[in-house]
Amino acid sequence: MQSHALVAIVTLVALLAYMWMVVRVGGARRKSGIAAPTMTGDPILERTIRVQANTLEWLPIFLPALWLFAVYWNDLIAAALGAVWVVGRIIYAFGYVADPKKRAAGFLIQALAAMILLFGALGRAIYVLTLTG
Repeated sequence: MQSHALVAIVTLVALLAYMWMVVRVGGARRKSGIAAPTMTGDPILERTIRVQANTLEWLPIFLPALWLFAVYWNDLIAAALGAVWVVGRIIYAFGYVADPKKRAAGFLIQALAAMILLFGALGRAIYVLTLTG
């Protein structure tokens, strides 16, 4: 039986990366002088908020796929793909805040990792179901 400790660590690192993005929104607010609840008025603030929100939108896809891939396939491979996802999100964050045209590489990295986890877990679950009836 796999311990899934690596996947647990990657999960926590993903959440820490998300928390870092949340803190960056606060920093962008302070730097721009735009207080909550205002969401517009400074391009850097708007992009920083978008990075944080987009990451939040991806977490419900990524986290279950990560764990189900680990359960149905392999803990080490799931953790490695999860680490790629986190790195992709960080590349996305830096790229998007600097210039929205620079977000593509990070987005593609994380999307590919998430899709491998998602479709890998789904395919394996279907396979197991066909074996067990």
